[in-house]
Amino acid sequence: MWAVFSLVSLVILPWGLAFCFVHNLHAIYSSLPLPVFFMPVLFGACWGVAQILFGISVDRLGMSLTYAIVVGMGAALGTLVPMIALEKSELHRRTVEAVVLGIVLMALGIVLTTLAGRLRDNAHAALPSHGGKSYRALILLAVLCGFLAPMLNYSFAFGQQIAKQSIVFGNSPALASYAVWPIGLAGGFIPNAGYAAYLILRRRSLPLFAKASPDIWLASAMAVLWMGAFAVYGMSAAFLGNLGTSIGWALFQIFMIVAASVSGLLTGEWKNASGRAFAYLISGMSLLIAATIFLTFTNRT
Repeated sequence: MWAVFSLVSLVILPWGLAFCFVHNLHAIYSSLPLPVFFMPVLFGACWGVAQILFGISVDRLGMSLTYAIVVGMGAALGTLVPMIALEKSELHRRTVEAVVLGIVLMALGIVLTTLAGRLRDNAHAALPSHGGKSYRALILLAVLCGFLAPMLNYSFAFGQQIAKQSIVFGNSPALASYAVWPIGLAGGFIPNAGYAAYLILRRRSLPLFAKASPDIWLASAMAVLWMGAFAVYGMSAAFLGNLGTSIGWALFQIFMIVAASVSGLLTGEWKNASGRAFAYLISGMSLLIAATIFLTFTNRT
């Protein structure tokens, strides 16, 4: 499943979208020096490693704790780093303080929604027991994953020279982002495909690809939805101005969590949850909505 998902989402779709929406794509890439591509590919590869570490962390630590660490760090770092690294000469102190306050609201919302999910799933009884050193090592692994997770946004942010060159060749700012994704996601494909190939060989599961399985189509559908989300994010970042890759990333993470929570409510996942779990969920979602309003206002000022 992961091999199919990686191939479709990280290779086929980004290149297909780039060829469809970006005019003179080959000329754009040819006109840029090779060092321009280095940072997007490197950050994309680091994000690919994070994908692998996330799967291992969920397996060893459980979804609730892993999600809190990885999404919390990924949302905060993915918002702050591009803003400070790329726009530091144009930032006002009040803008930075306002964005940091928005991130604090977002982080608190993530923590509360994660605690709500843990209470709902009775995760205290479900988590495997580990020795002290082993548990600390697993926490550090999840922290490393959280540190690497937002690097896909770094890849997009530090690949904006490609987007600007695309605009020079006559493409609109909204569609110029499609020239960046094939480069960054190519870096992410390397570790993802490598780990999938390792598992296929170790488990001797290659013959499964010869069978007509609906899982291939489900994995492909998952890839379409995933890439579709990032394609829309890339377009929206262009409309958000200089802080698009920062504010846009924060809003992207917030709505991802809110959408997942609402989906769970609509599909009955919370019907047997305790009142305490509901209280945490509502409080967390309220903070996330407040962070959305606050960050949106900050971007307009």
